[in-house]
Amino acid sequence: MLTALVLSAVFGWVVILALVIAVLALARQVGVLHMRVAPAGALTTAGGPSVGAKSGAIPATTIDGANVTVGGAAPGSSLRLLMFVSASCPLCKNLIPMAKSFARDERVQLIFVGDDTPQIQREMIEKQGLGGYQFINGPDVGQAFAVGKLPYAVLLDADGVVLSKGLVNSREHLESLIIAHEMGVNSVQDYIDGLKAVPA
Repeated sequence: MLTALVLSAVFGWVVILALVIAVLALARQVGVLHMRVAPAGALTTAGGPSVGAKSGAIPATTIDGANVTVGGAAPGSSLRLLMFVSASCPLCKNLIPMAKSFARDERVQLIFVGDDTPQIQREMIEKQGLGGYQFINGPDVGQAFAVGKLPYAVLLDADGVVLSKGLVNSREHLESLIIAHEMGVNSVQDYIDGLKAVPA
């Protein structure tokens, strides 16, 4: 009886040790996969001002009727993030809270841009808690930046230079706009393509 208990305890410890080794091996493999998976970035498009080009000053009107200028130089301002959204876009609704958090964390001025009836826009502003943000309504800004699909974002500096831009549908995509700017590349994809072009 005593021998059976001892054997049972030894077998239990052997199983536990094997499980620990398996977990460590799995953790190492996950780390390797994480290193090999390329970061996802905002998908850039060809239309509108290119990255590195200065955007023109576009006269626009906010949902409240105030006349504002989008793009162009804004001396003394921080980085500006133009977020093109629509009430009929499910991805936009999911991304808006992320964009607000991202802008707060990165200290970026967040400006929302849409093109719909004032009533629909006001309903979205109410539901999404956008009362404290500048919301521009009209087609002019979207046409100037050649926005074809949503949600779309453009990062501008104080001089109105387009630092990065692209289709975004996650917090990671928004962060890639800042990362691309800090790395001095047009987009994360350009950086990855450059790495692939370097012979191993």
